[in-house]
Amino acid sequence: MPEYDKAEDFILTRLKNELSPTLYYHGYHHTLDVMKAAITIAGSLNIFIDDTKLLRVAVAFHDAGFIYIYKNHEMKSCEMAREALPSMNFSKEEIERICGMIMATKIPQQPVTLLEQIIADADLDYLGRDDSESIAQTLFEELKVHANVASLTEWNKLQINFLSDHTYFTTYSNLIRASKKQQYLQKLLQKN
Repeated sequence: MPEYDKAEDFILTRLKNELSPTLYYHGYHHTLDVMKAAITIAGSLNIFIDDTKLLRVAVAFHDAGFIYIYKNHEMKSCEMAREALPSMNFSKEEIERICGMIMATKIPQQPVTLLEQIIADADLDYLGRDDSESIAQTLFEELKVHANVASLTEWNKLQINFLSDHTYFTTYSNLIRASKKQQYLQKLLQKN
């Protein structure tokens, strides 16, 4: 039987202690935020308990690669999961499902399974919430440090392009988050 709690605790402790303080968006707090959203979405879809536990482990690991690298951190997150989880009684199949979920958060998102759709939506849940602007600001601050996004104008163009192309996958996110996301996009379009 997989040791779900042990796996979650193991990587969350590492994130809390090892992530760079310049990850203003992708910090430990982001993983907790995605966890909360994933649990809510999974609950709305009546996902089996074991699948929800697997989802939680995938969420906990999804940005762990940031401990080491910025670009393509998802691949590194999968490597970390493949390295750590066998000793916690996860089967090869369970680890590959977790890696599938981690990779589903890579932009552009291309989730295949329902669990992959849930984590993809949870990862971008904030886009359709009241705190979207303040969270987006933290991503801008992070990208200035790590990805050479220099100006607010450039950032707003990136956001507009991203939001124009983005769609949620799950029924929950489409019902609860999509209209607020559209309002945020309209606000950005009016600024430019």
